[in-house]
Amino acid sequence: MERARAAGLDLVEMAGKVEPPVCRIMDYGKYQYEEGKRQREAKRKQIQQKVKEVKLHPNIDDNDFNTKTRHVIEFLAKGVKVKVLLVYRGREMAHPEIGQQVVERLIKTVGEVAVVDSPPKQLGKNYQLILAPKAQK
Repeated sequence: MERARAAGLDLVEMAGKVEPPVCRIMDYGKYQYEEGKRQREAKRKQIQQKVKEVKLHPNIDDNDFNTKTRHVIEFLAKGVKVKVLLVYRGREMAHPEIGQQVVERLIKTVGEVAVVDSPPKQLGKNYQLILAPKAQK
């Protein structure tokens, strides 16, 4: 403590649970500032994983399906995951196999650029899956 006071610095306990405790003489305010700066820099370098969403319906027309498929392929080419959401309305729930066929057709169409990240599952009136881009060589 005396050496820290003589130097005009702080005595900081680095590891208190070991025997004997490890302490350092340093400017604690400067240490906190540099630590915060390091954390902000690490946070800035992190990559945020984005997920785009595409909604489909079981009775989708071929042209609409092709447009949605093209959008899915564009998103995957950018390296973004795509959440495909098939929404049933009203009496469409009576024939869920039609919606499943639409999703299987989509998976088959984008199969060369995508991999199924989470398998298709029924959630209430929705049928959803997540597609991820295939790893580039």
